[in-house]
Amino acid sequence: MNKQKTFSHDKVNLYLQNVIEGMLDLPDNSFDLAIADPPYGASTNATWKLDSGHTLDGFGGAWKLASHNWDMFNGLDGFEFTLTWLNELKRLVKPTGSIWIHSTYHNSGIVNVACQMLGIEIINEVVWYKRNAFPNLSGRRLTASHETILWIHTGENRRDYYFNYENVKAAHFKEDGLKEPGKQLRTVWDIPNNKKRSELEFGKHPTQKPLRLIERMLLISAEQEGRLLIPFLGSGTDVIAGLKHDMDCVGFEVEQEYFDLACRRISAYFEEKETDLQMELPGCNDQPKASNLSLNGLAVNVK
Repeated sequence: MNKQKTFSHDKVNLYLQNVIEGMLDLPDNSFDLAIADPPYGASTNATWKLDSGHTLDGFGGAWKLASHNWDMFNGLDGFEFTLTWLNELKRLVKPTGSIWIHSTYHNSGIVNVACQMLGIEIINEVVWYKRNAFPNLSGRRLTASHETILWIHTGENRRDYYFNYENVKAAHFKEDGLKEPGKQLRTVWDIPNNKKRSELEFGKHPTQKPLRLIERMLLISAEQEGRLLIPFLGSGTDVIAGLKHDMDCVGFEVEQEYFDLACRRISAYFEEKETDLQMELPGCNDQPKASNLSLNGLAVNVK
């Protein structure tokens, strides 16, 4: 790969790099699972090359919740970007694996159409119901209380993707009022959007997902010790979930602020894991630390 800022551990490789450039260097069929949380286009400076006098009634006027440069969805350019990263995921994820894609009403239709254009089958469309969603400040819309998650695969009609059906059916999620143990998991998930203090200890990302949401995805579709690709790293939640599932993780992030946040968070995870091991094996306390963390070849110190 081209020289760029990196974070490395035995099971983690993260790159501060444009995701398209980074994925082009990866070999075909080299991952068992991917979780994509792309820009939604919720920042409303996007254009669709409409006539200058055109108006779109009912779309909130000039009011906007946020204006993050990384979340700008530039009309047709944004659609082409979606096709490009999704086509790379199709190349990189094995036919026996699968892909999860987060979206909202801003981009869910675009992602769906892109899947169809690329011949990628949608396994399920999941509605993540957020019962504690943020209220609508404009008073001109219903309160947005869900996000859409697509579960897709690249194996075409063979449908050989891994599905941990029996364990998912038996599972009980205490905060999900819709899932009963011994009953099939539905495509509506009742998962509050609040995060634990430990998830926000080193900072937060505007679209950060709760760890238990990602853990549910892995319960469904991830095999132990598989390889996980995270094209949009954000705060590193997907990596933490992957490590807890004993997966090797590769991730890309273009924003320095969030790359550094993810590195601090993941470093702390390894530090905590090492401390727990030393408590279980007291005789190891006299040994030098085995931590193998590095940032561009330099040891990482978590403070």
